Amino acid sequence: MSRLREVARSETDDPVVHAMYDLVFGKGVDPLEEGAARTDTGSRGDWWTTFALVPDVLEHAVAGFVLYRSPDRRLDPVRRELALARIGWAVGSAFVYSQHVQALRGLGADEGQIADLPAWSVSSAYGATERAVLAYADALATQGGRVADECFEALRAVLGDEEILELTYVGALYVQHAVMSRALRLEWDDRPDPVTTVAPPEGFDAERFATTGADRSTRHRLARLRERR
Repeated sequence: MSRLREVARSETDDPVVHAMYDLVFGKGVDPLEEGAARTDTGSRGDWWTTFALVPDVLEHAVAGFVLYRSPDRRLDPVRRELALARIGWAVGSAFVYSQHVQALRGLGADEGQIADLPAWSVSSAYGATERAVLAYADALATQGGRVADECFEALRAVLGDEEILELTYVGALYVQHAVMSRALRLEWDDRPDPVTTVAPPEGFDAERFATTGADRSTRHRLARLRERR
């Protein structure tokens, strides 16, 4: 569950919160009531109930969703969603990755391109435009916007300046969403960190393990093995 307190419908009279709860959970539904419906994608909806702690932050986030899905956008929506799904994967947000994979399917994107997103750089499923978009998405997500000139020129060869600005803005927005989702353990990002210490077997000698290779007997064994080669 969210690391922060969630907001029940009865706690607030903010019209934006109520409107979003109606849209996401159903008219008049309190998402914190036992047995309340989940979202259409099957997530528990705690992204919404957590952002509702600060209604104008929720409103600002929703305005971002409206903006990037506007018919006024120049950037092709499938290319946009490829970038956003890849950003979710690269940042390690199961929520962002899953949501934008579903968006890709809703847009009729190629299933081969969806399946190959984790290893796009060695996949033949993408054309030059998609490869440039995904390379740029990786630079946003994993390099903090440190984009090599060669990468940017490849992008500029296939997209106009307006499209690149939209891609940069929306991509950076979803880096933020992926980071926030992981930090607050929202939705499908509520999971233990996969990198943990694996317990050694009983009788393990940590001191010997730490010094093996430095002691004289080990060096002698290695020297004898080299002589036999």
